[in-house]
Amino acid sequence: MFSTTLKSVLHHARYFPLWSALTVLRWRAFDMRSRGLGTTLGVIMRWFPPARRRFDREARRVFPDMPRAERAKLGQEMGRQMGRTLFEIYHDAEFQTQHHKFHASGPGLEALKQAHATGKGAIIVSGHFGQWEAVRAVIKMNGMESGAVYRPNKNRHYERRLRAGIEAGGKPILATGRVGTMALVRHLRTGGIVSILLDEKYAEGIRLPFLGHDAFTSLSAAHLSLKYGLPMIPAYGIRADDGNSFRVEFENPIPHTDAVTMTRAFNDSLSARIMANPDQWYWMLRRWGDV
Repeated sequence: MFSTTLKSVLHHARYFPLWSALTVLRWRAFDMRSRGLGTTLGVIMRWFPPARRRFDREARRVFPDMPRAERAKLGQEMGRQMGRTLFEIYHDAEFQTQHHKFHASGPGLEALKQAHATGKGAIIVSGHFGQWEAVRAVIKMNGMESGAVYRPNKNRHYERRLRAGIEAGGKPILATGRVGTMALVRHLRTGGIVSILLDEKYAEGIRLPFLGHDAFTSLSAAHLSLKYGLPMIPAYGIRADDGNSFRVEFENPIPHTDAVTMTRAFNDSLSARIMANPDQWYWMLRRWGDV
C-alpha cells in the first residue's frame, strides 16, 4: 500500500512541471504555446545539471572534438526542438489539421500510395528526429492512415496524454510486446500501414553501427518487410528554420535483401539525417547503453 502511494506521489511530482507549463500557456495561439514549451525545455537542458550531463555524455561520443560550450548550445537547442515536438504530440488532434505546415516530397510517398492502392500494407521507419508525427499527418492528408508502435510510459499521467495524442495521428496504436506484435502482424497482413521508430536501444537486438558506434538494434521491421513482401520506407519530418513548418521527406523503399543489411541501411539513413541536423534528434535515449 505504501509503495503504491509513494509511486503515485512520484508520478504526480514528475508530471507537475510539464502540466504547469502547458496550463500557463493554454490560452495562447498554437504556435506560441509550442514555442513556449520549447523555450522551457531549452532552459532545462542548459541549466539543469543532470539533463546537461546526460546530453553531454551522449553528444561527446559522436562529437568528441566539439568544444564543451558548443555542445552545451547544441543541448539547449535540442531541448527547444523536443519541447515543441512534445507539445505538438500532446495536441496532435489540432496539429494534424494544420495542413499548411507540411511540405511532402520524395519517391517513398509514391511507393506508399502504390502499395495502398493494391491493398498491400507498408512499414514506415523513422526515429526520434524532427517531428515524426508530421510523417503520419502527411499520410493522412493523402487519404491513408498509419498506425504506430509505441512503448507505454510508466507514469500514468504522461501515458494518458501521450497515448491520446498518438491515437489522434492514426490508428491502431500498438504497444511493444507479444500482444502488440500479434496485432501488428494482423494489421499489416490486412493491408494496414504502420510507423515504427527504430532508434531506441533493443537489448535483444544485434549490434549495428549508428552514428559511427555499435548500438543494439531491432531487426523486427525488416523481418516483417521480408516475410510479408511489404515496402520498408524511411521517412522524416524535418522542422524548418521558422520552427512551425516541416519538410516531410519519404526516401526510396529499402531494397529487400536480408534483415541485417536492410536495418543497417536504415541506420545509415537516419545517421545522415542526424549529422545534417543534430539538434533535431533526441539525444537522451541512451541509444548506446553498455554496448
